[in-house]
Amino acid sequence: MIIDCHGHYTTAPGALEFWRNRQIAALDDPSATPSPADLVIGDDELRASIEDNQLRLMDERGIDLTVFSPRASFMAHHIGDFQTSATWAAICNELCYRVGEMFPDRFAVAAMLPQSPGVDPATCVPELVRCVEEYGAVALNLNPDPSGGHWTSPPLTDRSWYPIYEKMVEYDIPAMVHVSTSCNPAFHTTGAHYLNADTTAFMQLLQGDLFADFPTLKFVLPHGGGAVPYHWGRFRGLAMALKKPELEEHLLHNVFFDTCVYHQPGIDLLLNVIPVRNVLFASEMIGAVRDIDPRTGHYFDDTRRYVEAAGLSGDDLSAVLEHNARAVYSRLGARLAERSR
Repeated sequence: MIIDCHGHYTTAPGALEFWRNRQIAALDDPSATPSPADLVIGDDELRASIEDNQLRLMDERGIDLTVFSPRASFMAHHIGDFQTSATWAAICNELCYRVGEMFPDRFAVAAMLPQSPGVDPATCVPELVRCVEEYGAVALNLNPDPSGGHWTSPPLTDRSWYPIYEKMVEYDIPAMVHVSTSCNPAFHTTGAHYLNADTTAFMQLLQGDLFADFPTLKFVLPHGGGAVPYHWGRFRGLAMALKKPELEEHLLHNVFFDTCVYHQPGIDLLLNVIPVRNVLFASEMIGAVRDIDPRTGHYFDDTRRYVEAAGLSGDDLSAVLEHNARAVYSRLGARLAERSR
């Protein structure tokens, strides 16, 4: 199998964005707040939004299954209050669940959390539990910066995050550390904020000792880990200066990297620096970069081409494309085993 661990519902029917715009507009007039029941998206409309987009490209690129979560830029945790986020997360998670029910062999749900700036992360636990127990979620997205580019939250090593980590360990599910829209004009959402966050999260984990408290906790850093592989020597040196163990011992039992890197030299660097066991195939198709690269004639986000051209051995290639995802996303691995896949 080829498992893509990083997919978002970026092609949801327009009614979803229309409902969200009504919700945002009602922040100034609570009497106009829409009900979740006001959002009506039929099965045929939902099916078409997937078959004509993600599923078509998965078939063209030979991808068997995608871990599928709500659109990252739509999470927008900085908008409104906790109740705003709670209602919005529940709606988005349900749509991903419906997609997973329509195409159970092709999509596995990853949950969005109802995070909100300055709100105790423990408030996210009920939605996490619901998504795992009712929707069969195999992962979650964790936003280290609900403020939308202003970084007002404590680092991921702070104990305020522990209620989420405790549930992650209990369910044995990983979190993809993924920010959302930047409302700070200094940080472009996908070109700066996303990659900054990947790098920042790694440094936060390096500075702390989180995995002494949670030895089985698992994080996936998207977009190839931002600047981390390119500056591996810097991070090794910083670990020494901070009296931390070597990075392989300190972090790499718990931290993994995806292959959402959109050119061959970048993938080559990632696979040369990061141990193969820590790299998971991903493409984030129909995401931040949607065009065809005029130098190759292929879509930038057709990352399978880069991985297969990186010169890996057969076993290492299978690990990146399939087996690492089965191990890190253990609930997915168990589900696939039950279906003899």
